[in-house]
Amino acid sequence: MLKIDHLRKNYGSFVLDCSLEVQPGCITGLIGQNSAGKTTMFKAILGLISIDEGTIRIFGKDLKDFTAKDKQELGVVLSDSGFSGYLTIEDIIPVMESLYPGFDKNFFKEQAKRFQLPEKKRIKDFSTGMKAKLKVLAAISNKAKLLILDEPTAGLDVVARDELLEMLREFMEQDEERSILISSHISSDLETLCDDLYMIHEGKIILHEDTDVLLSDYGLLKVDSQQYAGLDKNYILRKKEESYGYSCLTNQKQYYMENYPGIAIEKGSIDEVITMMIRGERL
Repeated sequence: MLKIDHLRKNYGSFVLDCSLEVQPGCITGLIGQNSAGKTTMFKAILGLISIDEGTIRIFGKDLKDFTAKDKQELGVVLSDSGFSGYLTIEDIIPVMESLYPGFDKNFFKEQAKRFQLPEKKRIKDFSTGMKAKLKVLAAISNKAKLLILDEPTAGLDVVARDELLEMLREFMEQDEERSILISSHISSDLETLCDDLYMIHEGKIILHEDTDVLLSDYGLLKVDSQQYAGLDKNYILRKKEESYGYSCLTNQKQYYMENYPGIAIEKGSIDEVITMMIRGERL
C-alpha cells in the first residue's frame, strides 16, 4: 500500500533517514517524541517537500508518477492543516464534492450529526475536539484506500480521542483492503488501534514490531548488580543504570521468566519501551 525505502532528507541540523512499509488491510503507527521526524516523513510522502535520496511508492506507483486522480484515493490529516475558520460544514460539502468524485455526502452529513458537529456553525467556533473530528471525517468520507494521519488526536481529551479512534476502526471495518498510517506521541492511542508500530527518534527508525508482539514479548528486568552480572545478555536490547542496579529491556520476556525465576520482570508498556530505546544504553 505504502513503501518508503531509505528516504533521506537533510536539513543540516536534522536528518531524516528511514524506511517504512504499510501493508494492505493494516493500521501502522509511527510513534516518537515531538521533533523526532514524524511530520517531515508525512510531508515527504505527500510530495510537500523534496527528498534527497530514496524512494516512496504508494499503491505500487512511484510518488514521482503520482497523478491528481491517484491522490483522490488518499485521505489526509496534517497537524498544521484544516479548513478556513469562516466556513461551516454546509460550506465544506460542495468543496469536497468538487475535489473528490468519491465523496459520500450522505455519509458525511450522517457522521457529522452523530458526532455532534453543527452544520451551520463556523469552524472557528468549534472546540478543539470538534475540529479534529471534522478533519478526520472529511478524510474518510471520500472512500479513500489509504489514510495518512499526522497527530490527529493531539490536544484532545479522553472522550474526544475515543470517538475519533472509533471513527477509524469503523473506516477499516468497511473495507478489508484499506490501510492507515497514523502518527502520535500518545502511545495509548496506538496501542489499542495499530497492527504494527514504528518508533522514530532523531530522524531514524529505532524499532519496528507487531503491536501484539511488543505487548506480549517485551519486558523490563529489574536486577541488582549481582543479578545483572549473572544474566544471559543475548536478549537484552538496552540497559539503564538505576539506584537499585539495572533496568534491562528485553524482547524475550518469557526466556528470562523461565530461566531466572528469582528476578523481577515487569511487562513493558509502549512508553517504557520508547524510553528505554531512547535513553537506555546498548550492550
